[in-house]
Parts: sequence; structure tokens; C-alpha cells
Amino acid sequence: MIVWSPIRIPEWPHLDYASNGKGCFKTGLQVEYDLRAKVVRPDRPQAVGGSLDLSDHRAPYLHRIASARTYAAIDIGSNAVRLLVGEVIERDDHPVIKKQTLVRVPVRLGEDVFSTGAIGNAKRDYLIKSLKAFRLLTEVYNVPYVRCCATSAMREAANSAEIVARVEMESGVHVEVISGRSEADLIVSTFWTQDLLKDRSYLYIDVGGGSTELTWLERGHRVKSASFKIGTVRTLQGMVTPESWTEMRAFLEELRAQHGSLLAIGTGGNINRIFKENGNSFGEPLSRADIAGQRDRIAGHSFEDRVKVLRLRPDRADVIIPAADIFLWVMEHAGIEEVFVPKVGLADGIIFDLYMKQHGHARYPAVDPVAV
Repeated sequence: MIVWSPIRIPEWPHLDYASNGKGCFKTGLQVEYDLRAKVVRPDRPQAVGGSLDLSDHRAPYLHRIASARTYAAIDIGSNAVRLLVGEVIERDDHPVIKKQTLVRVPVRLGEDVFSTGAIGNAKRDYLIKSLKAFRLLTEVYNVPYVRCCATSAMREAANSAEIVARVEMESGVHVEVISGRSEADLIVSTFWTQDLLKDRSYLYIDVGGGSTELTWLERGHRVKSASFKIGTVRTLQGMVTPESWTEMRAFLEELRAQHGSLLAIGTGGNINRIFKENGNSFGEPLSRADIAGQRDRIAGHSFEDRVKVLRLRPDRADVIIPAADIFLWVMEHAGIEEVFVPKVGLADGIIFDLYMKQHGHARYPAVDPVAV
């Protein structure tokens, strides 16, 4: 039988409010051990008399059933708003996030914020409609825990507090405006869900619509990180200052002086698309020459042809060029020739953090907690 037990995450008491209000999750499933077939039957109640000892190594055909837990994450970015429903599967070496559904809405809050300093009524209403739809989807998927995080555009909007209050009231979704440091930590936490060598050092590069987050990892643990006001939407609007480039150059030169040759991990929708356009196999790194080649190929098409011929979404067709330029700039100044593209982002990090706070730190103690 399926056992249901009400549980709250102490660190996030509002999560019940942001989900379906039931505050429950699947805690266990009794299984049938069919003595004739010598297999585990997870689809039926236990029918064999007596208890079933899963630790009995004398039963060679009895295999442990992987535990899976479902969470939802909402990422309110400067370019788009995303809902990810994901299932965390507990492997012996590390957990894996299996994406059940991903919905992306091109709200582009950064268009307002980076030009006028505030979020207008049209963008506010677009965001409210999106979050209403996302909340209904989480109820359809029966997701017990949801966390919604807003990043660069919402951080900088002069009317951020007013917008958040209105959005929460009308959508019923609690919105957290997180710092650049927390954003970087959530993204980097996905390192522990990937089949990457854990004894190496990496520079995480996340290029978003409003900011670029850089994080230096040694053996999976953050050593240094910084958030810079350099993003794709901000670049298109000509709102990146020379001071921001100077700050990022100083950060990279210091890393290069201390650590020499670096390996990189790239995240964000644009580098994911460049990876796809280049035809790389999963796990195969992108070279700097690969990124430059795809950047020039895409830039050689008009905006209309990028949508019609290359089949890019309209809200991807314009930002992919500045994204490639930012990646190339970072790699050049850091002395990086290749970047791994695991196709994860902030939403994956939110799901992983929810899981770790509820269950994971007991099972995977080596993982650093994400700063609140």
C-alpha cells in the first residue's frame, strides 16, 4: 500500500501555501516478493507472510527499488519564466533529476526594468497569468512542494515589492526574490546531479537575461563566486556598463593567476541551444571555436530566418548572439578552451535544493548546503 505522511520543510514553511495545500508526499511502498519468479513486484501489496528483509544479501534476485520524489520549481528570469516539474531519483553515487515537464513563457521582465527601472502593468499582468497557469499545472501533477524564485530583473526593479505583493495575492504563488549569490549557489548545486569528475576544479558560467554568474568550484565545493550585471537582454538594450566588464575581467584574471588552466561548465538556455546546433553528443564539451562558429553562422541569418529557417523561438533568436559573445569573452579572459554543457539551470538547482533540505543531506552528506 502507499503510505502518506504530512511533512513540512522547516526552512521553507511557505511551500505548502505555494503548492496544493495538502502538505503530503509519498513516504513508502510495500512490495511483493514473488517466491516463484524471484522478483520484486512494486505494483502489488505485500502478499507473502512475514516481513520482507531488504538487507538480506542471501536473496540474490532481490534488488533495491530506487526512491523517487517529485518537486516543482518556478524561475522568474529577466527573459523568460519557467516551470520545471522534476523527479529526484536516488542513485548510490549521486541523485539524478528526471524532468517530467518544462514550460517556458517569454515574459521578458528585463525589457521594462533595464530601460525604465520598473516593471510595467502589462508585464505584471503577463507574469500573473503565467503563475496562475503554473500553479494549476502543479496541482494537476499533484506536486507537494513548489518553490518560486525571481532573479535579476525583479531584484533591480524599483517597484519590486509592489509587484511581488500583487503577484502573490492574485496568483497564490509565493515569490522569493533571491540574491545573485543565492542564484549562483542554486545553479552550481546541480554539479552533484551530473556525471562529472568530482575531484576536478571547474568554473561555472551561467549567462542569463540580466546577469552572468561565475562560480569557482574545487572538488565540488564553492571557493569563490560573483554575479555581474552583464546579461543578454541587458546587452540588447545597451545597458551594460564598462565598469561591469572591468569587474568581471578582474575576477577572471585573479582566478587564472591562482589556478592556471581551467575547465568550465556552461548553463543557460542559449548555450544549450548552441550545443544542440553544433551537434555535440551528450557529455562532449564545446570548444571555443565551436561557439564562435555557431555564433557567426546564426548571426549570418536575419532575425526572420533565425525563426523560420533555424527554427529558433523569437525570444531566443535575438538573445543567442549576445549570449555567445559573453561566453566567448569569459572563456578568452579565463584562458578556457572547452566548456561542458550539462543542460541544467536555476530550476534544476531549486528542485535539487528542495530535495536536499528534505531528505538528501542525510543520504549525501558531502554536498554543501545552499546559502539562504
